[in-house]
Amino acid sequence: MKFIVSSSSLLKHLQQISGVINANTVLPILEDFLFEISDKKLSVTATDLETVMRVQMDIESKASGKVCIPAKILLDSLKNIADQPLTFNIDKSFAVEITSDNGKYKVMGENPDNFPKEPASDDATSFTMTSSALVTAINKALFAVSNDDLRPAMTGVFFELSKDGVQFVATDAHRLVRYKRTDAKAAKADSFIVPKKPLNLLKNALPDNDDELSISYNSNHLFVSHGDVQMICRLIDARFPDYKVVIPSDNPYKLVVNKNDFQNALRRVSVFSNKSTNQVALSITGSELQMAAQDVDFSFEGNERMSCQYDGSDMQIAFNAKFLIEMLNAADTTEIKVELSTPTKAGIIKPTEQAENEELLMLVMPLMLNN
Repeated sequence: MKFIVSSSSLLKHLQQISGVINANTVLPILEDFLFEISDKKLSVTATDLETVMRVQMDIESKASGKVCIPAKILLDSLKNIADQPLTFNIDKSFAVEITSDNGKYKVMGENPDNFPKEPASDDATSFTMTSSALVTAINKALFAVSNDDLRPAMTGVFFELSKDGVQFVATDAHRLVRYKRTDAKAAKADSFIVPKKPLNLLKNALPDNDDELSISYNSNHLFVSHGDVQMICRLIDARFPDYKVVIPSDNPYKLVVNKNDFQNALRRVSVFSNKSTNQVALSITGSELQMAAQDVDFSFEGNERMSCQYDGSDMQIAFNAKFLIEMLNAADTTEIKVELSTPTKAGIIKPTEQAENEELLMLVMPLMLNN
């Protein structure tokens, strides 16, 4: 089997899917790319048994066939080869010979029959949304996903489908993000949880444009395809916590503040906070917001004040500054609105203006004030 392909194009396509491959895997074949050739098209697959990603590209070839090639050595060599056509020759024993203008490289491939079979999309239900809508949703929700393996349901993003739109919810029990798109609709109400890793890979592989994506799912897997890229991932088999009960229905006090000023002030003040809690206390009186952080062990202390618009009675409440800073990144407006009720109840953060098809709500739990 022999084929000719552009080195830079091959590298670009392989880098889109190389993130799937785990370095320390139990099965050596999972460290390989599966190359399959038919009708002058090359399709390359990578998997870690949970997630499968595939890219397709045009090549010059008269033959068809398949082979597994070790991923690391192939990527390392392609990164150092200037853009030029490469000729791949694969013999009966799966030895791979790569010829460039000035060089010849040999690597031992493996039997493609040992490569894991990908899940079939039986009984899959599908819906469509634009590529940029999905990328935005992943970016807005992913940071709030939990890393606690003891609570598997929270280690992914909860997709909640309805006829009115699609909601993406993520929480780690300290904060919660709910992002809704009304420009994507499903035929029936349904829900599933998608793990963090495939979503990370997906947002890097998808273009941020208005291309239509075909997304389908069954009871175990999610299937996403766009142009030459396809991804299949196993869904998390767990029940997502009832997040609606933690969102307070009435937070009467409203604080409006410039996002960038607030974020930068938090960054400066949090340097002086306790490293295990990142606690910053906010004191709100009239049109002034004061931020204070201290680390008693080292006698560190930081204070700043800034102007704000506040409608409510004077209040002191403490939050984890790191969480606030990350949450503010998800809001795309110059000003943000914080809705509060008491120092022990969750605060709600929203952008002051929402785009017509989207709605973002973020919730953060307060910390105990150590006066």
